Amino acid sequence: MRSPTEPPADEQAGRKAAVKAAIAAERRELADLFDALRAEDWNAPSLCTGWTVREVVAHMSMGFRLSLPATLGELLKARGNLHRMTDRVARRDAAAHTATELAAFLRDHAHHPWTPPVGGLPAALGHDVVHGLDVTAALRLDRRVPEDRLRILLDTVRPSGLRFFGVDLTGVRLCAQDTDWSYGSGAEPVYGDAQDLLLLAFGRRLPPGRLRGGAADRFTGR
Repeated sequence: MRSPTEPPADEQAGRKAAVKAAIAAERRELADLFDALRAEDWNAPSLCTGWTVREVVAHMSMGFRLSLPATLGELLKARGNLHRMTDRVARRDAAAHTATELAAFLRDHAHHPWTPPVGGLPAALGHDVVHGLDVTAALRLDRRVPEDRLRILLDTVRPSGLRFFGVDLTGVRLCAQDTDWSYGSGAEPVYGDAQDLLLLAFGRRLPPGRLRGGAADRFTGR
């Protein structure tokens, strides 16, 4: 029996289809953007700590290219440390493939059903959007993530996710300046575009000037 708070099956199916379409569109658009990068951009630092743009883009397609047995094998090599495993694979694959190949992996797998271990389809969309922003924000490219995609992800911001990414919002309220969204109950507002606040919620430090407010420096790179 369906819970009184659970949406009807057709509504759930519609939401699922909308997220799948958003994922496919994001991957195709990012592939086109990556194809247009200059050669020097690929070796520039990203917002993802320790990774260049090339390594971020290589990581984005790891879930499409590695079978489950291969993934488990890499995890064993890393002694069960997921972060060590993903870092090693990203660096290896970034060195093994050309920029054209790395972009094509996203385009060719636009409809791939991969999802992260936790979070389902919204988490898969978040993986694409946030890593795309790791590149575009670091390179200061004026790419705007469509609001419908951002809204899906902003609606999933939760204390558990903030803890996972090491984000401390004590005393802070996040306030989007380009859409109707805020999060947190602190007295100190931090203002920024919705996609920059999403990066903040995923543990990234933003380039200087992207956030406003008395506590903005807590979330800004130096």
